[in-house]
Amino acid sequence: MIGELRKFAKSEFDVDGILRSAHRLKYTSAIKREISRLLDDPSEEFVRLVICDVHEGRFTQAVREEFTPMVKAAFRDIVRETVQSRLSSALADTTEADLAEPIADDSEEEIVTTEEEREGFMIIRAIVREVIKPNRVIMRDQKSYCGVLIDNNNRKPLARLHFNRNVKYIGLFDGEKEEKIRINSLDEIYDQADRLRTTASQYSG
Repeated sequence: MIGELRKFAKSEFDVDGILRSAHRLKYTSAIKREISRLLDDPSEEFVRLVICDVHEGRFTQAVREEFTPMVKAAFRDIVRETVQSRLSSALADTTEADLAEPIADDSEEEIVTTEEEREGFMIIRAIVREVIKPNRVIMRDQKSYCGVLIDNNNRKPLARLHFNRNVKYIGLFDGEKEEKIRINSLDEIYDQADRLRTTASQYSG
């Protein structure tokens, strides 16, 4: 999103480029909505297309009723397996050194890294691995949040996981400014994939 907004800057103002971006974003959003709809409620045409090479015989109402739940379940499995594969890859790239120790504090209160924070970190690492090496993405837990940094450098914040209360937030960065976005589940971190990759790409050099 930040990359798209930069095109509106005076020094980079390009009407044709902006129109192309708007056109692409419009149809990309529409396509994503259509794919989501098909995953939740596969149409007859979609089911017919998917099973045409695996089912012999006529496509009757009985065949449709039999295969529609299978198509729906298969796509859910594909999504789950893809997510699991990315998490497994991120976990395989993680070493004990990557999970950095928290910053020393004068207080004796112990900092405890929860399973949700570890999983959230792994999700973020899996998302940005396309633009930056996974071993550069480091978790540093604090009392009030769990930080995700590039190169274990406080000047290169990628995200913050505010999971210490009942209401969860993910903190995203545009430069040094943090924006907190409420999430109801860890899966919603994937909704911020584009912004996470944009921030990570700023540190990819």
